[in-house]
Amino acid sequence: MTRMTDYLLVDISNSYTKLAFASATRISAPVRIATSKLSSSVVTGFLRKQRVRKVVVSSVVPRKNPAISKAIGKLEALWLDSTLKLGVGIDYPKPKSIGADRLANAAAVTGLYGFPAIVVDFGTAVTFDIVSDRRTYVGGVIAPGLEAMTNFLYQRTALLPKLSLKEPRRAIGKSTVEAMLSGAVFGYRGLVCEILGRIRAEQFPRKKKVYVVATGGYAQLIAGRLPEIGVVRPHLTLEGLRIVANLN
Repeated sequence: MTRMTDYLLVDISNSYTKLAFASATRISAPVRIATSKLSSSVVTGFLRKQRVRKVVVSSVVPRKNPAISKAIGKLEALWLDSTLKLGVGIDYPKPKSIGADRLANAAAVTGLYGFPAIVVDFGTAVTFDIVSDRRTYVGGVIAPGLEAMTNFLYQRTALLPKLSLKEPRRAIGKSTVEAMLSGAVFGYRGLVCEILGRIRAEQFPRKKKVYVVATGGYAQLIAGRLPEIGVVRPHLTLEGLRIVANLN
């Protein structure tokens, strides 16, 4: 007989989808699949492994939503959006236009660490989301993702190779690959530092304590060596789904 747990969490982003079972207090190890391969049969397969009380979904890829709905059937579903209790207020002109993943990150950083806070999410794009000292989501920044930038170089140049991203040994490359790695990793850290500096100056000029949390695919590579970032939490968005499910 299959065990019962509280939730199946589904985080659908542009490149990858993460699925994880969760109780009210903790998530299990997530499974990551390419979003292009996400189908109702994949989700049904998950739901056969373990019975759940509720399926909790964050989606920024609307065309994949019908596949989830079909797999869920009569099970209770919670689709994350700005109308739910998030544990944070929203001070933003068009709340419905905020990506579900960004709301999940704001809920997670506030629930797990506190506020004011900045979340840096290294996904297909890198997003910065800000929770004010009044516990409200106030907006953010969207920049091209690291992989998008390096793939662009490979696709648009005749001689530059496709990169496998890792820590460069030095700033001055002694080969084309070394030079590209240096530009990608050190350059990207520079982008993150500059944006964080401007967010702090604009939103928190006199605040000493701001929780800065990184998540997403390249968080460890880029943020792990940045003193401006306090902690790397790989599955922050899923934690946010768990927290929002508890609140609703």
